[in-house]
This record gives sequence, structure tokens and C-alpha cells, in this order.
Amino acid sequence: MNEKTYSLEEALKAQSSLRAAAGLEPERFPVSAFVGMISDEIEVLRAQGKSDDEIAGLIRQQSEIEISPAEIAANYASPGDRSRSEE
Repeated sequence: MNEKTYSLEEALKAQSSLRAAAGLEPERFPVSAFVGMISDEIEVLRAQGKSDDEIAGLIRQQSEIEISPAEIAANYASPGDRSRSEE
């Protein structure tokens, strides 16, 4: 069965418009939740030889998020942790 999928950008647009319509502020995430959400990407970048310092730099260059390599290391969700949270 082919399940429908949506890009992150489209999901964020939909959520943003719903929050605005409801009179809610934009959703905010603590560092631990943010790093948990991007742990798949961190895993791939690390496998490609990127350091947490380089990953933090990429995040800072492309967003207003200020994150340190230590915060990435401390909050990274391992593949085992990620699979348990999906159950």
C-alpha cells in the first residue's frame, strides 16, 4: 500500500497556519527535543565524516538556531533510542 507522504516544509506550513488560526504562538522545542528530531541526519553526517562541530556550524549557518557541538553530543538519540520512541 502506498501511504501518502508530505515534505517537512509542507507539514510546517500546515502546522503554522493552524497555530495562527488558533491564536497560538509558534511551537518551540528544547534542545533535547530538537536534537532528537534531527538525530537521523546527524547519524548520516557523522557517517560521512562530519564532526559535531561541523554539524553545529551547518545548523548555525542555515538557521537562527545557536547550538554547540556539546549539546549535539549530549542530546543525540541513538538509532536504538529512536526506534523505541516510534513504538
